[in-house]
Amino acid sequence: MMHAEIIPTVIDDFQPSLALDVEWDKAEASLGNTLKVKKVQDQPDFSLRPGHADASSHCRSNMTFVITLTDPDAPSRDDPKWAEMCHFIAAGLPLSPSDSDSCSEIRLGGLEDIMPYKAPGPPPKTGKHRYVFLVFVPRNGTADRLHLSKPADRQHWGFGEGHGVRDWADENGLWPVAANFFYAKNKKQ
Repeated sequence: MMHAEIIPTVIDDFQPSLALDVEWDKAEASLGNTLKVKKVQDQPDFSLRPGHADASSHCRSNMTFVITLTDPDAPSRDDPKWAEMCHFIAAGLPLSPSDSDSCSEIRLGGLEDIMPYKAPGPPPKTGKHRYVFLVFVPRNGTADRLHLSKPADRQHWGFGEGHGVRDWADENGLWPVAANFFYAKNKKQ
């Protein structure tokens, strides 16, 4: 994530406690692989696994997870005047409650859209875009229903040029626990 400059451009450095798996029918995000735009048009499936740090505090069946997708390279990495572009925000509880002793996998489904999934669609001749998924939990550890704000606009997430998911998460009291990303580009380069 540092090599791709997602840290610190998109999110501050953090120690992931969970690993995020993102899968479409014929593709999966794998920390910087390149995917064809046509393969990521539908909302993917998400699951979480224990990461490098202690994940047990995030393995409760009543923990609300928030998933986001952002593009910091809109309209291009050389000219990110629309960055960050919000592509998705959803919140939900685990489908498969894990017991804190095993915590082998947490499947997420039945997510409540805050911002519906907008498929990646980089414009022609703008090079590769980074599409960054981040998973957050409430900073205060609450299991209560979250009242998340909806960004005023997909561009800049409503915070002005050069701002996005970091500001939105901070405003909503959220803490990052997992991430994944992929690259995609328009066929016309």
